[in-house]
Amino acid sequence: MADMKASIDPAIHLLHEAHHATLATHSTQLAGYPYATALPCVGDEAHRPLFCISALAEHTKNLLADPRASLSVVGGENGNVQAAPRLTLLGDAERFDPGPEVVARYLRYQPDAKQYLELDFMFFRFRPKRVRFIGGLGRMGWIEGAQWDAVPVLAPQDEAVALKRVAVNLPAGLHLLGLDCFGIDYEANGRRARQRFPEPMTPESLAGGLPRIVAGLR
Repeated sequence: MADMKASIDPAIHLLHEAHHATLATHSTQLAGYPYATALPCVGDEAHRPLFCISALAEHTKNLLADPRASLSVVGGENGNVQAAPRLTLLGDAERFDPGPEVVARYLRYQPDAKQYLELDFMFFRFRPKRVRFIGGLGRMGWIEGAQWDAVPVLAPQDEAVALKRVAVNLPAGLHLLGLDCFGIDYEANGRRARQRFPEPMTPESLAGGLPRIVAGLR
């Protein structure tokens, strides 16, 4: 099997298409052992995974004691996980206080989380140091954290303005979730989908081409 430097585009698409992920932390209950759990996950404007988790959860306690963690995402495998695209991120998860645009973006993807914001839940941002992408059998490679950090970014406030500008002309049954320089996430009649751009766009070109992009969504 060939081992190579992976292209970052399909890895970023896979992260944004994921509804959830598996997070592995360092256990505080049994030192030296990993603790893995499934949780909702939303990519932020810089394609870093965000989670909103309870202070009482074991993985939260683990992260507050040791931020080093790993995150696993698997695409639609049609019954054969080894043939599915998948992603393993290694890095640090940091607690942070999100601004209103970040909270709004998170809730568009995970609307059920709104009820948790009044409780003891807190936000964490995962900062990748290395990423392992597997596109299928025999297709795999590493992406370095510096490469992940260097991709074009659409600022949260610019995303909010852009989505508001086109929302008034959306077709019936279509709801926009999020916008980034690599694609746009949306729901069409309750079905979640992502329109992948043929190549990454700059924030400037994205703003100008957004009405045409939205008009082509189905």
